[in-house]
Amino acid sequence: MSKISQVFAEESSYFEGMRVSGLKKRVVERIKLQVSRRLSVFAAIVLCGFNLAAQVNAQKPDEDVIRVDTKLVAFEVSVTDKKGNPIRGLQAKDFDLFIDGQKRSIDFFKPIKKHDTDRPLSVVFALDVSGSVTKEELVKLRAAMQQFIKRLADYDSYFAVMTFGMQVKTLQSFTNKPYKLNKTFRKIIKSDRGLSTHAYDAVDDAIRLLRKKSPRSLNNKLPKRVVIVVTDGYPVGDTVSPSTVIERANNTETSVYAVILPSYSRLSGNGKPVLTLFEASGLVEQTGGRSFYAVKRDFEPLFRALAEEITASYALAFYPEYGEDSGKTFRKVEIKAADGFVVKQNRAGFQLKDDGQKRED
Repeated sequence: MSKISQVFAEESSYFEGMRVSGLKKRVVERIKLQVSRRLSVFAAIVLCGFNLAAQVNAQKPDEDVIRVDTKLVAFEVSVTDKKGNPIRGLQAKDFDLFIDGQKRSIDFFKPIKKHDTDRPLSVVFALDVSGSVTKEELVKLRAAMQQFIKRLADYDSYFAVMTFGMQVKTLQSFTNKPYKLNKTFRKIIKSDRGLSTHAYDAVDDAIRLLRKKSPRSLNNKLPKRVVIVVTDGYPVGDTVSPSTVIERANNTETSVYAVILPSYSRLSGNGKPVLTLFEASGLVEQTGGRSFYAVKRDFEPLFRALAEEITASYALAFYPEYGEDSGKTFRKVEIKAADGFVVKQNRAGFQLKDDGQKRED
């Protein structure tokens, strides 16, 4: 625009310098008006060009961004070596995806990375306060959860806190403010009332919280959704069945992890923890989670391992082809990784609604 102003100034000074009378002045004024109009038109054309270029650049899609809508079918996978160590740094080309045995292309691939807002983390702590945890263990548990949050500080992460016994309570909805979470942790107390432990109800409420109360900044993104349950593993008095919770977890791409306060049997004689009802339900295994045993009631190493596994996961997604988008058939999905790595999926397959949309019961 400065060059346009310069041209106009030069034209104006030229005409101002002319010594003319009567008729010549009127001619000069008319010419000046025409020049001014032409320059205005030229400026408008230049501005339109700038705006058009800006719109084109704004519409140009980023290679790593895809619009997340209700038709996109997503899977969370974690990859480990044969020793169980998480594998990071894999790319889409390192995976093969099969639907009912037929190889398919991957439309969307995104690992979890630090300082990356495209793959936020949403974590719900569901803590058993029915009597399984002593006051001393609660102190250790608070410290371990605080360290867990610090380890995820460089990620786009949000946390919520729930407790359960006879009742399920939400103590803190989603926040990324550590001081709010620390304040909430200090409120957690052991409950000695009642004989029920509503673990499945708690996970069900956590899934609902993840689906309905996640921060608005997560809209149109594909978050990693996690429920971390700390319990002795013996639910009593639940109103919802494990199979229903598994289905709802699968439909919302939620993985359930368990920190188990183990029990032992004298009859087994092998010194290994007894398989709990919570684990036997399949809720952890069938949602792509993992169980950790607090053998020495030392929670810090367990939550450190949890942070490593959760942040080493990948999102793979695709748009169903014609015939796959009907809600009549369950489609089995198998995801394999290169080099013989072990892949753990958050679900075995998918089944859309009759209108081709994702199920979110």
